[in-house]
Amino acid sequence: MALAEPLPDAGTPGFRPARRGPGLAEVAQRVRPVVLAGERRLAVPGPLGGVLPGGGLQRGSVVRVEGAPGAGATSLVLALLAAATAAGEWAAVVDGESLIGGLAAAEAGVALERLAVVRSVPAAVYGRVVATLLDGVAVVAAFVPRGFRPADARRLEARARERAGVLVAAGAWPGEAALRLRAEHSSWSGLGRGEGLLGERVLRVSVRGRGAAVRERVAELVTGARAAA
Repeated sequence: MALAEPLPDAGTPGFRPARRGPGLAEVAQRVRPVVLAGERRLAVPGPLGGVLPGGGLQRGSVVRVEGAPGAGATSLVLALLAAATAAGEWAAVVDGESLIGGLAAAEAGVALERLAVVRSVPAAVYGRVVATLLDGVAVVAAFVPRGFRPADARRLEARARERAGVLVAAGAWPGEAALRLRAEHSSWSGLGRGEGLLGERVLRVSVRGRGAAVRERVAELVTGARAAA
């Protein structure tokens, strides 16, 4: 799992400008694969894919993931990241509160060698960081900071459309979303009368959105004890 460190700016003591080379946008254009018309949807396997329009995530869209604390929203984010990396795509997480751990991600099926994690992002540059990742990464999961403005959300929605990426916005997204996935509740197996070990967790997810997803659909996902959050 790659960890992106913050880069120094011109105000940092000892800062020296690097030799000028291709800009980030130019590099992203070179490395980003062409998305054909028949590949406009990223397949999501299992029960979750069964309740998503077309069985997957529409490229160029925003997917909102939400749920009460402990309901399993983080596990739901991991399931979407796992689908992306299983398809051979790169994925990234902007994780301001360190909610995503390497062990939990691996046990959820995420290929860590194709996952980048950016932590401790100040709210002032959150939108810029997410936009940069969308330039070259197929799926970006971003935990939305408090006070994120609708105008900034609209800019990220436009960037996702332009780059044919999927922005998974976890939390209170102040803009539009093609899909809304909500972790409703979860239950555990493996516990008896005050004894035993946690076994599987069954997570109930509701899906709503626009167009084909306007009617709410529900799926139950089974996750392991360590992978759940």
